[in-house]
Amino acid sequence: MFGIGGGELIFIIFIALMLFGSDKIPDVARTMGKAMAQFKNATNEIKSEIQKGVDEHGINNSMKELTSTFTDEVEKVKSGLDTNIAPEINKAKEDLEDLTGPIKRQR
Repeated sequence: MFGIGGGELIFIIFIALMLFGSDKIPDVARTMGKAMAQFKNATNEIKSEIQKGVDEHGINNSMKELTSTFTDEVEKVKSGLDTNIAPEINKAKEDLEDLTGPIKRQR
């Protein structure tokens, strides 16, 4: 829970008891619980409004189409590079091996 251990939690409870007294602790906890619930409801409302706006303007579908088109184009370029450049790379690698072969053997 938030990276707080057992001893630290007991210490926090002890400090809260000293500050507020045992009679006000339930009221403080209740108030904090209500505040957290309101915060959660507010964030959920904001999320739903954003999602509603995205759905109304069709941004979600157009983004999916754009990313799929982009992904397809990247895959086409990759496959084209593999088929066109791979033989050239292998030839250059062989040429380099031929050139460095005598140098490696001299060591």
